[in-house]
Amino acid sequence: MDHAGLDPSRSSRQPPGSQWVVSATEAGCRLDAFLAVRERLRSRGRAKRAIERGQVQLNEEEALPEHAATRLSPGDRVRAWTDRPGSARVRRRPSRDTHRELAIVYEDASVLVVNKPAGLLTVQLARRPGAPSAASLLASYLRSQGKRRAWVVHRIDRDTSGLVVFATNPSAREALKNQFARREPERVYLALVRGTPDPPAGVWRDQLRWDAASLAQTVTDARDSRAREAVTNYRVLESFGSEAAFVCLRLHTGRRNQIRIQASAHGHPLLGERMYVSPVGFRRGNGAATRQALHAWRLRFLHPDTGRPISVEAPLPADLRLSLSELRKPARGIRVENLRKCGDF
Repeated sequence: MDHAGLDPSRSSRQPPGSQWVVSATEAGCRLDAFLAVRERLRSRGRAKRAIERGQVQLNEEEALPEHAATRLSPGDRVRAWTDRPGSARVRRRPSRDTHRELAIVYEDASVLVVNKPAGLLTVQLARRPGAPSAASLLASYLRSQGKRRAWVVHRIDRDTSGLVVFATNPSAREALKNQFARREPERVYLALVRGTPDPPAGVWRDQLRWDAASLAQTVTDARDSRAREAVTNYRVLESFGSEAAFVCLRLHTGRRNQIRIQASAHGHPLLGERMYVSPVGFRRGNGAATRQALHAWRLRFLHPDTGRPISVEAPLPADLRLSLSELRKPARGIRVENLRKCGDF
């Protein structure tokens, strides 16, 4: 679910194109000059056209024309594929106003936290060329302020809403990624699940294996050499009997799709889940869950420069509020006292 928790088995499915890692001797080189050397794209003109056509990624994010002059750092990853689908024509630059689609809940010189809407990728994926992402919208916003770029620190699924952290310089990115690798940030999610977990509070502990062919997790056991432990605390905030429950979940590990696969494995798949259940969505009046009912609600971490605690929350979005209201009929709205139960658990 986040970058720090990606399964190593993912490396068996290499993205298209050629990739290079910037060495210490190449540090400080412009992106277009780095690509222009003979063993890569062979000329500055070819490098320029590849960037304009969306055929270049820098650290897994699409490089826009404005990034041609970006000075590279040691360890940066540059990828280019000139036969990328849909890249025959120069790509239109994003509007300077596209950042309005993202709610920025925290911003300073080194850190940005956004409230990503469901349906938007966190970063662009090679298998979905041209699809908008929080990273690309944020890049437009930062350019409008004269800043260079932002690096994603962790990720949430496209159809999961809520909080995502970005760093605006390499040192902040490294410090934040290390925090996530050490499992130090507090990551709390809100979800609607089928049925009601019993007991009403507990721990889901599973061994998961990422399948690079199907791009999905499977439950396995510790004897599997590719197994990675997944641990999630859960607490029922509100029960609707056998139909559904409103739950709070705290991640201790950060495997891809972790909450989604664990909820299903323990008999309580998310409402609206499509991948980890049979394709039968949640239907109840206007409160239908048209995507997995999962929201990254609260995030706490230490500022990479000062070490001071940062705590942010993102309100439950309208579609999940509607589903919850349908379940509560005739009550309406979120019962704030229930969210207090999330606390530290």
